[in-house]
Amino acid sequence: MKITQKFVNSLSASDVGETYWDPDLKGFGLRVNRNLTMSYIVHFRVEGKQRKKVLGRTSSVKADEARRRAQVLIGAASGGEDIIGDLAEDAKAPTISDLAERFKANYIPYHLKPSTQSEYTRNIELYIVPLLGEKKVLEISRSDAAQLHQSLSDRPYQANRVLGTFSKMISQAEVWDLRGEKANPCMRVKRFKEEKRERFLSKEELVRLFRALDLEETLSPMSAAAFRLLIFTGCRLGEIQYLRWREVDFERGELRLEDSKTGKKTIYLTPETTAILKSIPQAADNPFVIRGIVPGQHLTDFQKPWRRIRISAKIPDVRIHDLRHTFASIAASQNLGLPIIGKLLGHTQAQTTARYAHLGAAPVRNANAGITRELGKLMNYSPEVVSGQEKTATDARPQHLPIKPMSMSGYKVSIQYGS
Repeated sequence: MKITQKFVNSLSASDVGETYWDPDLKGFGLRVNRNLTMSYIVHFRVEGKQRKKVLGRTSSVKADEARRRAQVLIGAASGGEDIIGDLAEDAKAPTISDLAERFKANYIPYHLKPSTQSEYTRNIELYIVPLLGEKKVLEISRSDAAQLHQSLSDRPYQANRVLGTFSKMISQAEVWDLRGEKANPCMRVKRFKEEKRERFLSKEELVRLFRALDLEETLSPMSAAAFRLLIFTGCRLGEIQYLRWREVDFERGELRLEDSKTGKKTIYLTPETTAILKSIPQAADNPFVIRGIVPGQHLTDFQKPWRRIRISAKIPDVRIHDLRHTFASIAASQNLGLPIIGKLLGHTQAQTTARYAHLGAAPVRNANAGITRELGKLMNYSPEVVSGQEKTATDARPQHLPIKPMSMSGYKVSIQYGS
């Protein structure tokens, strides 16, 4: 059978251990490994000696590309070229898996925040390495990046984040001289459109949430306190999760965060937030406000208690981050203005805060109604509006008729043709 993509896709577990050779390109074959993976292989002779090379797995290399690579090697060998040195050098060339290990060891811990570290590591281990791990860093093309992105088309948000992680890996490969300075293959891959979700809790939902938190306190006091702080401060989850007691200044009434998504940040305490913090007992051997089970560590699992709370409060679609949106929506409803809201949330860019602009639209809506009300009076030719006096019989003007849709009935239309 000719080794085509259709043939590769037709193979199953019953073919384990088999090797298929292409009838049109002598030496080009496909091996079905015992772990259910499949690899393209090529056999050729150099100086009378049999040589073989694995061209890549079917998960990362298409059949046409594997055939092209085999033709290059077979052609070079038959032409008398000394490709032994090239093969040895090629074997040493780093793969995406090699790059991933170095990236996780030498880049992620030193240049990314803890929450981003886990996201990058997850993207690499679950998506990038399984699909592209065997490919050489030098061989990565835009089509590879597009294939990686498209493989997650059913999860557009995840697809965009994985592509971002891969782009950073390739850029760092250039810094480490593992790849020449060329255009990043991820640059022109069009990202999927993301629908920004805005979910805000109503007053009734907040009441149910506070009751659920009272129940949660009997099961996990730390998680209950953490969620209360998230509601009353508008903080990101990581800002409360990693909060240390040394960052809490009761005397000044401030949380002085040493690090956050946007760098150093000050959060001003209120009587409510102060009461929540003072209700949390401090431990001499643990620097974190929200302590975990492991001595000296912070609480790590917020999703499990949050699932319990959502069920109890009957808000199954609410995410933890929606508590921050709710804080912002209340601020907008009090007409605080976008600059103040941005300062409260720790935004560094105005466009980030602008998503809440429509929530503070009541004053603009009322002003617009007042203007159009006055224009409506003028439209009806009301003399008292123009002169400020009462309308009299002598200066009264006919009232303007209500605006109606135009109709062509009753009109004759004549079309003449002539020179």
